[in-house]
Amino acid sequence: MSAEIIRITLPDGTVKEFEKGSTGMDVALSISEGLARNVLATKVNGEVWDSSRAITEDSDVTLLTWNDLDGKSTFWHSSAHIMAEALEELYPGIKFGIGPSIENGFYYDVDFGDQEFNSENLKELEDKILELAKQKNVFDRKEVSKADAIKYFTEKGDEYKLDLIDGLEDGSITFYTQGNFTDLCRGPHIPNTGFIKAAKILNVAGAYWRGDENNKQLTRLYGITFPKQKELKEYLELLEEAKKRDHRKLGKELELFTFSEKVGMGLPLWLPKGAMLRERLESFLKKAQVKAGYQPVVTPHIGNKELYITSGHYEKYGEDSFQPINTPNEGEQFFLKPMNCPHHCEIYASKPRSYRDLPLRLAEFGTVYRYEQSGELHGLTRVRGFTQDDAHIFCTPDQVKNEFIKVIDLVLYVFSSLGFSDFTAQISLRDPENKAKYIGPDDAWEKAEREIQEAAAEKNLNTVTELGEAAFYGPKLDFMVKDALGRSWQLGTIQVDYNLPERFELEYVGADNQKHRPVMIHRAPFGSMERFVAVLTEHCAGNYPLWLTPDQIMILPISEKYADYANDVYSMLEEHDIRGLIDHRDEKIGRKIRDAEVKKIPFMLIVGEKEMEEGKVSVREHGKGDLGSLTKEEFIEFFRKRALQSQNIEV
Repeated sequence: MSAEIIRITLPDGTVKEFEKGSTGMDVALSISEGLARNVLATKVNGEVWDSSRAITEDSDVTLLTWNDLDGKSTFWHSSAHIMAEALEELYPGIKFGIGPSIENGFYYDVDFGDQEFNSENLKELEDKILELAKQKNVFDRKEVSKADAIKYFTEKGDEYKLDLIDGLEDGSITFYTQGNFTDLCRGPHIPNTGFIKAAKILNVAGAYWRGDENNKQLTRLYGITFPKQKELKEYLELLEEAKKRDHRKLGKELELFTFSEKVGMGLPLWLPKGAMLRERLESFLKKAQVKAGYQPVVTPHIGNKELYITSGHYEKYGEDSFQPINTPNEGEQFFLKPMNCPHHCEIYASKPRSYRDLPLRLAEFGTVYRYEQSGELHGLTRVRGFTQDDAHIFCTPDQVKNEFIKVIDLVLYVFSSLGFSDFTAQISLRDPENKAKYIGPDDAWEKAEREIQEAAAEKNLNTVTELGEAAFYGPKLDFMVKDALGRSWQLGTIQVDYNLPERFELEYVGADNQKHRPVMIHRAPFGSMERFVAVLTEHCAGNYPLWLTPDQIMILPISEKYADYANDVYSMLEEHDIRGLIDHRDEKIGRKIRDAEVKKIPFMLIVGEKEMEEGKVSVREHGKGDLGSLTKEEFIEFFRKRALQSQNIEV
C-alpha cells in the first residue's frame, strides 16, 4: 500500500509533495541542507509549530529562521526554558510562573522562596545558560492528560503551574522537556539548545503573580540571547545608545517637560520649551488639516456617564478610568473622558445631515484620561492624561476608500516632515473563522477591507496583513515606524467604524430621500502628542528638525561690549520668525559654545568687533563646526532654505 501524499505550498507559490506525517525540517531538507541548518520553527497554515512536528494534511508552510519575527520569538521562548533549567540547577526547589518571549528577548517569573538572588548572581546564571545550550538538548514535546499534569506539578510543589493548569482543558495540555527540565508549555520551540551562542540577563524586577497586587510578588528576570556573540555585542551597544537618547533624560536636559508627585503620577507638566515644541507640532498639523478640509471642534474634558455607556467606552475603559465625579444632583455622574469620539458623534447628531454634507471631517487636539497602573507609567510614552490629534470623518460607504487615501496622504506628509522614512503599514482584518466577535454586516466588512487593501496598494505602501487584528467595530490600518535605533513604534492609525454610528443612531438622508447610517473613520497621525514627542525625541536624539526646534539659534557675544549689536541681530532675526536666545553671561566664548552644543542649539552666531564692524555674524552649526561669516541678510536666507529642507520641502 503506497504512502498517502500531502501537498505543501511554500510562500513563493511553489507546491511540493511529501508523505503524510513529514515535518517542516523534511521540507527544509528538500530545499537545501544549508536552509535546514538555520530553520528554527515552521509556520503551518498561519500557526507556528516545532520544525519536528508532523504535518498530516495539505498545508501552506513557511520555514522560519532568525530573520523572521516568529523565528526570533521561538528562539527567545526556548531561551526562557533554558534559563529556567539553569535557575533550577543553581537554586533547587524554586518555583516558576510564566516565561514568554517579548519584543526583545524574554522573561521568566520566579519564586526563589528563602533563597536569595541579586545582581551578583547574573554572571553565574549567564554562564550556566551557555553551558546548558552547548549540550544541544532537543526540545521534546509531549501531550499529557490534565490529571497527569496536576500530579507532576503537585509532586514538584509548584502552585503557580497548578494555577495555570486549572484554566486549561483536558486534551489541550502539553509538556516540553530539554535536558533535565520539564515545563508546562504550548510551544513551539527551536530544534535544540545548541542554536543559542550568546546570553545576557538584562534586568531583575518584581512582578505580582497574575498581575494582581493581592498575590505574591515574584522575581522577574529579563534576558536576551543570540545565535552569534557579535549580535549580542551590537545589541548591547544599541542599548547604550538608547540610554543616551532616552526621552526622559533628554526631556530634563532640554527642559521640555517634568512630573510632580503633587500634581499626580502620569500627568506631565510641559515646560516653556516643550510647550513651544508641542504647539509647533499642533500648528503644523492644524494647517495641514484645514487644507485637507477638516473643521476644528472643541469638546469638554468630562462627559456624562450615560455618554460613555452609549458609546461602549464605559464597559471597555471603566476599570481604567478615574473614579466618577459625583455632582450635587443625586445619581448624576461624570467621567474624565477616555476618548474624544463619543463627543464628536454628538456634534454630528446636533443637526440633520444630508449626503451632500458628507464627508464631514471633525478634528480636535483633545485631552483624554485613563487611570494606568503606576507600574506601567513610563515618561511620556505611558501617561494618565494625554492629548490625541484626533479626527473623525463621517462619510457614506462609497466615500470610504477615497477618504482613506486622503488620510494616508496626510500621514505620509507628517512622517516625511519629521524624518520617519522606515515604516510598514499593517492591514488589520477580521478573523474569517470567528466573525461573531465583530459587529456590522458581512458585505460592509468585505467592502471596507477590500477598499483599505486597494488604498494601501494605490499608495504603494509596504504592507503586512494580520487576520484577527481588526477592531471589533471595523478594519484598520496601523503605521509601524522604525526609529533611528531600529525599534518599531505604532504611530498613526486609520480605523473604519460601524459601531459608534449604530450606537448613537447617526443618520443622513441619501439621494434616495431615505435615512442611512454614515460610516465613521477614526484617524490620528501622531497618536498622542506625549507619545509622539517621546518617540521623535529618541529618534532624533533631541536634534529636532530645524523648523520644529524650540530654540533655533543662540547669539554669543564675545564680551559685553557687543551686547547691543547682539540685541540688534536678535531683533532682526525675530522679525523673520527665527527663534532663539542671547547668551549674555560673563563667560569665555569657548564655554558659551560648549553649553550651546549641550543644549543642541542648531546654529550659534558669534559676534565680536569684526562682525559688528562688517554687519556680519560668524556661524557655527551644532555638531559640525564653523560655517564662516555671513551678513545678517545672508544668514536669514541661508536659514530659510535650511528650515524648508528640514521639512523635506524643495527649495
